[in-house]
Amino acid sequence: MNIESLIDISTNTNSRATVAPPSKPNKDIQAIVRIVLLLLALTIICSFFSIVGAGERGVLMKFGEVQPEVLAEGIHPVIPIMHTVEKLSVRVQSQEISTEASSKDLQNIHTDVALNWHIIPEKANLIFQRVGNHDAIVNRIINPAVKEVLKAVMAKYTAEEIITARGEVKSEVDNVLTSRLATYDIEIDDISLVNIHFSDQFNHAVEAKQIAEQEAKRTGFLALKAEKQAQATVNLAKGEAEAHSLIVKSLTPAILQRQAIARWDGRMPWISAGGDNGTRLFQLELDEIVKAAQKNPDQVRVESRSELTDVLLKEKESEQSNKN
Repeated sequence: MNIESLIDISTNTNSRATVAPPSKPNKDIQAIVRIVLLLLALTIICSFFSIVGAGERGVLMKFGEVQPEVLAEGIHPVIPIMHTVEKLSVRVQSQEISTEASSKDLQNIHTDVALNWHIIPEKANLIFQRVGNHDAIVNRIINPAVKEVLKAVMAKYTAEEIITARGEVKSEVDNVLTSRLATYDIEIDDISLVNIHFSDQFNHAVEAKQIAEQEAKRTGFLALKAEKQAQATVNLAKGEAEAHSLIVKSLTPAILQRQAIARWDGRMPWISAGGDNGTRLFQLELDEIVKAAQKNPDQVRVESRSELTDVLLKEKESEQSNKN
């Protein structure tokens, strides 16, 4: 074996010794690179599509210019860089607003309003072009419109009318606000006047008025009751007077004589003479009794009306026989 052969053998041995299998860190790096490339490819692919979620509309813009087409819910193809999509919610939005206004009689009124509204879906591109996104719509359009309409409507009513005609006030606020926001392609679903607050001075005045009205009603009731009682007393007196008048008219001398005889107990009554008018109080009733008593000097007691009648009949028979 010559020297050249030994050198070749030595070189081949060294080259085999220096070649080693790939290490594990190199495999991890390769896996990460593959994942990054995959994600990059997916991102590039997704950039050619735009997804509009439920309850949203997409405003398509071409190099920043709003297009007339409104993207509905779903997936839509777009061209990256050339097209951009702004998404606006067309669901019912709830907005609570507090504002201060003055009534027709210059009372300060604090009102809490709950407003439900939504963007007209077909006009989403127009409202985005004119106003902007959701925050811009609320701050530039909704809040100022509600406050201005409330002040204008409240100024037409007195504080008392705002309380008693609350439904009418709400209806007018609803109509005016609906008409105003329709010009911005915003539709009103409902508006509620949650709370209406007045100043403490006004509340005390209303309370005092209510107390005064209740006292006035109570006084009126008592006066009416007294009047009815007085009228009842007058009617009772009139009735009694009319009854006495009818009794007086119905008491003829014959009836009085009959009643006196029917109630006489058979004894001679004692009559005190108090004057010319009172001396002959029962003269008509007692004439026959006196005559009978004269025929009966012994003052025999007559026990019954029949006995008195017998005595009177005997007296009349004797008088007739004497005449004959």
